[in-house]
Amino acid sequence: QVQLVESGGGLVQAGGSLRLSCAASGRAFSIYYMGWFRQVPGKDREFVAAISWRGGSIYYADSVKGRFTISRDNAKNTVNLQMNSLKPEDTAVYFCAADRKGLSDYRKTYEYDYWGQGTQVTVSS
Repeated sequence: QVQLVESGGGLVQAGGSLRLSCAASGRAFSIYYMGWFRQVPGKDREFVAAISWRGGSIYYADSVKGRFTISRDNAKNTVNLQMNSLKPEDTAVYFCAADRKGLSDYRKTYEYDYWGQGTQVTVSS
């Protein structure tokens, strides 16, 4: 089992920045990929970014490319999401996810085996 705990959400004005962190515990050595998704009420959970735990492969949704940066700290079993130039449409609950078997499609929620509880990000206009 892997436990994931997100932190760093909050309220920020448009154009501002936030940094989310996700700490993995338990059998963290079994993780292949970690990802960030977001969800607003009434909509499906949406892919934001993903990073491989060892190889350095990184993927972004087009909507955040150039503004968000995903990174990992293997020593601390942590993945971070630096969010710059935030927009009101970035408002959502952000979830951290981990995969333990390799991904066929990093954008799909069903590819991930473990999920955090989510952290709210609110961007005011």
